[in-house]
Amino acid sequence: MLRLGVNIDHVATIRNARGSSYPEPVRAAELALAAGADGITAHLREDRRHISDADIAVLTDLCLKRGKPLNFEMAVTDEMVGIALGAKPHAACLVPERREEVTTEGGLDVVKGASRIADATGRLRTVGARVSLFIEPDHAQIQASADVGAQVIELHTGAYCDAARAGETERAAAILDRLKSGAAFAASLGLEVHAGHGIDYATVKPVAAIPQIVELNIGHFLIGEAIFVGLPQAILRMRTLMDAARLETAA
Repeated sequence: MLRLGVNIDHVATIRNARGSSYPEPVRAAELALAAGADGITAHLREDRRHISDADIAVLTDLCLKRGKPLNFEMAVTDEMVGIALGAKPHAACLVPERREEVTTEGGLDVVKGASRIADATGRLRTVGARVSLFIEPDHAQIQASADVGAQVIELHTGAYCDAARAGETERAAAILDRLKSGAAFAASLGLEVHAGHGIDYATVKPVAAIPQIVELNIGHFLIGEAIFVGLPQAILRMRTLMDAARLETAA
């Protein structure tokens, strides 16, 4: 079945709004794993706007104890590579990062940054991290990801989710077709395929139905929904929708 990685960044966003010690991201991670999440994702940004270095240390320890993977999202910088080399996470997902953005906007340009990304990928692989690149469903970017030595790609689903929520049916269908084509091409190159960004209850099933995708990483929506129904219940419903989509595809 399709795996679910839960991004707990925005628990830290709420904590940092008051500069307090709560709510604790590690508590959210514990609840997520208990509720059926297959792993935890955390993005340590250069400006430390949500997750902190201390959070990464605690989350790394928790995931090791629970036997679950930590997916460490990071910019392609010497500082972040150095932190990841020390933390030795199960997976390191390289993402584009600009300090002025509200959230990650678009995928990593692997074609343009091939040399720098290949160097970071090689260094991360030396400590056993599975390297994932967060990219658009573009065949040139996918080929470049394989060429620089990544084992995994994570397809950016934000544009599809935005179009679907806005009722732009034709645009959403066209982007979904690109996601399907990209996933099939990546799998043909031997890359493991993940997807994420902007996914909610209304948009998860078409993405989850793409057979080459083996993992979804979802955060902002689940943390927001947890305010109303609790994190375990939010994860359970997402898990149910994911599994239903995959079973319908198999049938």
